[in-house]
Amino acid sequence: MEVIATRKAFGEALAVAGEKYKNLVVLDADLTTSVMTHFFEKKFPDRHFNIGISEQDLVDTAAGLSMAGKLPIACSFSIFLTGIGWQQIRNAICYPNLNVKLFGSHGGIQIGEDGATHQALEDFAIMRVIPNMKVFCPADAIEMKKMLPVILEDYGPTYVRL
Repeated sequence: MEVIATRKAFGEALAVAGEKYKNLVVLDADLTTSVMTHFFEKKFPDRHFNIGISEQDLVDTAAGLSMAGKLPIACSFSIFLTGIGWQQIRNAICYPNLNVKLFGSHGGIQIGEDGATHQALEDFAIMRVIPNMKVFCPADAIEMKKMLPVILEDYGPTYVRL
């Protein structure tokens, strides 16, 4: 059996979800290939936004899109999304209980040559303490593909570590 990274499964599932959810928009922090949002971008270029390397802007933009009736998914490396964007996640998404889905890729310590600065060890802890936030970590590609529709149907702030 072929082993598929959860982030690849996420990207593939995202492209499928775009067919059903016409208000689904995807944002990433200049990591379209790394977080696998390129699958969605290829099918729905008008609903994909590369915000650049600015996780605070990524989170605030996702919050604004949610308030405008969109279903935003914001993606970056786990350490930067939860570390740099924490205050915005807390104040702009979780406290007002907005329907924003956050996906952090490259979680944990086995992320390759980027080293310790890219290792997300604290992301679960800091996301779990914010009111209204739900936290998930799919075990494999199969679980990721089955999890995405459930997360999209559930209202409220959600963090998924890939």
